[in-house]
Amino acid sequence: MNDINDANKESLMHIKTVRTYLLGLQDRICSALTSVDGKVFTEDAWKHEGSALIHSGDGRTRVIADSVVIEKGGVNFSHVKGSSLPPSASSKRPELAGKPFEAMGVSLVIHPQNPFAPTSHMNVRFFIAGAGTDNPIWWFGGGFDLTPYYGFDEDAQHWHQTAKEACDPFGESVYADYKKWCDDYFYLKHRDEQRGIGGLFFDDLNEAGFEQSFALMQSIGDHYVPAYTPILERRKDTDFTAEQRDWQLYRRGRYVEFNLVFDRGTLFGLQSGGRTESILMSLPPLVKWEYQRPIVANSPEEKLMNVYLKPQNWAL
Repeated sequence: MNDINDANKESLMHIKTVRTYLLGLQDRICSALTSVDGKVFTEDAWKHEGSALIHSGDGRTRVIADSVVIEKGGVNFSHVKGSSLPPSASSKRPELAGKPFEAMGVSLVIHPQNPFAPTSHMNVRFFIAGAGTDNPIWWFGGGFDLTPYYGFDEDAQHWHQTAKEACDPFGESVYADYKKWCDDYFYLKHRDEQRGIGGLFFDDLNEAGFEQSFALMQSIGDHYVPAYTPILERRKDTDFTAEQRDWQLYRRGRYVEFNLVFDRGTLFGLQSGGRTESILMSLPPLVKWEYQRPIVANSPEEKLMNVYLKPQNWAL
């Protein structure tokens, strides 16, 4: 009985500690993006009404739209509790099927107005299954990735160098491992294309113990702002043509395809009966698809496809 009580107390402490960090991270990211854009995010604080798998939860959905710099962006915090993990979370770990769970995280997507400013995505999350039992199982996951519509070496190098700096204190191979994981994950199989230039992706992180695993998750979360805001500042006022805007909308279609077909976070939210408006907040406001759109040879658009959307070592 004492062992169960001790495990329960430790689980509750972990949940409280991670939640406090995530709420603060959301605040800091919104403040930094507001400094670049000038427009304040609107907040929708919500309580979950309950569904087949989720019995309670709360969150803060923060959205910015139709602004000068950011066409649409959202920085979301959510914390949900459920009776049974959905297939997207338990398919690779069948021992977790049927266990009660808590899941919390900060997830964001920023779609700028300017075609030369890339879309960015970041997510850091914490799961715990069987909290309150003698054998709770917890893990961290997340990462960040960049989706440019026009490629620039200095942007790619800065993004990946900052990602490497986030990982370096935790081991020599961490950045390389998480970069490859990201390249493999953000891949559209039906197109044989990368979604963007990658970054970091990790999941099921718990081997090093709670303190070290949490510290790595925090480092990745904390490095998003210094990775992205200098690029957004650099590109947000670049002159562009109607044709370049059209290319941006066409390439956004790939972003939508990935999120709706492959993304595990989207699938988890929908399968668990999560809040649909917050889950699909990541989709861009305008997008287009064309049948077999030709790409001009030796153009910046062709360079994006043949150079920047091929995995390579950008970190210096």
